[in-house]
Amino acid sequence: MTFDNAQIMYCLGLIVVASPVLLFCLLGLTSLVDRPLTEQATSRVVQITINMGLLAAVIQLAMMLPLAQPHVPISLGNWVDIGQHEKAPRKSHAARTEAVHHETHDGATASEVTVDETSESHTELPHYHFLIKFIFDRLSVPFVILTFILCATIGAFATRYMHREPGFNRFFVLFAMFMLGMIITSLAGSIETLFAGWELVGLSSALLVAFFQERSAPVRNGLRVWSVYRFSDAALLIAALTLHHMTGEGDFEKLMGKDNLSWPMQVTDISTYQAFVVGMFLLLAAAGKSALVPFSGWLPRAMEGPTPSSAIFYGALSVHLGAFLLLRFSPLLDQSIALRIAVTALGLVTAVFAFLSGRAQTDIKSALCFASLTQVGIIVAEIGVFSGPYRYIPLIHILGHGCLRTLQFVRAPTILQDYRVLENAIGNRLPRLPGFWERLIPENVRSWLYRFALERGYLDSYLNDFVVGPVLRLFRHCDGLERRWTNFLTGATSRDSKRIDSSAATLEDL
Repeated sequence: MTFDNAQIMYCLGLIVVASPVLLFCLLGLTSLVDRPLTEQATSRVVQITINMGLLAAVIQLAMMLPLAQPHVPISLGNWVDIGQHEKAPRKSHAARTEAVHHETHDGATASEVTVDETSESHTELPHYHFLIKFIFDRLSVPFVILTFILCATIGAFATRYMHREPGFNRFFVLFAMFMLGMIITSLAGSIETLFAGWELVGLSSALLVAFFQERSAPVRNGLRVWSVYRFSDAALLIAALTLHHMTGEGDFEKLMGKDNLSWPMQVTDISTYQAFVVGMFLLLAAAGKSALVPFSGWLPRAMEGPTPSSAIFYGALSVHLGAFLLLRFSPLLDQSIALRIAVTALGLVTAVFAFLSGRAQTDIKSALCFASLTQVGIIVAEIGVFSGPYRYIPLIHILGHGCLRTLQFVRAPTILQDYRVLENAIGNRLPRLPGFWERLIPENVRSWLYRFALERGYLDSYLNDFVVGPVLRLFRHCDGLERRWTNFLTGATSRDSKRIDSSAATLEDL
């Protein structure tokens, strides 16, 4: 029995997807039955499954390059399949007239009957289907390899960093969920598959921010992160529904695979207006997931989680997921100049904001997260500026920045100790000379910029005042209206559930 190259690449693709599924199921099921693996067994399982997926992805890439096959789709059928592309017969008015004539006149000829049969019109029944599909191309495979490499690095680091931590097993279950979401999102060949992975990444991220649940601050910050992610997910869902309305399905090949071109040379048939509408929803989704302005406030809050999760999520992979989404839908940018301008402008504004905010941070993890955000803003701007083969530039930027920032986050706990040892050796604080901009900018302007950076651009205050506040007031009004109607209809006091605190001004207070 012989296997051709297509079958081998199909099997390798299944291994890439199956390895994180196996890890998540193994760790999750053992925890579900209250028989968690030991720390040593967990470490081995994590390394084995990640290395298995990494090896399959590398072999897949090694086969794609010499075979000049830049696009390998793997379809696993439909999640939902409602209706079929069947043609329902519907007789026209003329056909019905002929039928009556045939019935009322016995002398009707056969040709009249033939006219009756051939004059039927047809109506297509609606067909909705959600496709499970994965694509191995020049965008997804490098991102998958980056995911496996960094997850293997953080997995090895976390087994020692989280040693004897009460939540050791819980951390690795959420870690496996995150890796599964990243693999699904990276390889998604349809927007439904991408949304499933997108949700897994968001859920695992929020739960790991609130990992130290015995303290109130991580839980509040996890809620804040989850709220921003909900907004991002809603924007992506609206984009998916819009694509289904415009094209009838969410298959990336049919949406952006005109003339059988592969990324980054793909083109799309949709109009400029349609590309702008869908692209703006996708830009909102990317802004929420990658902490772009005005949603940048959740990123430093996410540092409440363990250092390994901060490194892999908000330094390397999760924070780049919005940029990856824009790269995947880059043909839409080519259709709309206005959309490209919006993407570029948002990236540049985010980069400047993150640079200023990072200069005023007093803890190393917050400084690193704003340094990451600065680079993410530049990457987003590159996506808006470059087109065609030049989109390899932001992809290479993502790969290099992810590796560098992971190393810095992992090194962060020990570098503080090294600084203390060095300062003790010299008997004084390390000297810090003023930079070029500090010498150039006047004192009053520097004071204003420092206040602006220290308050992180007042973004959280603006969101609380103009978004969270109005929503909370609306919910309070609806709750009061419901209670009044309940009291009126029952003639008694409304339910005994806890009333909403009217003094709550923010989402955390509520």
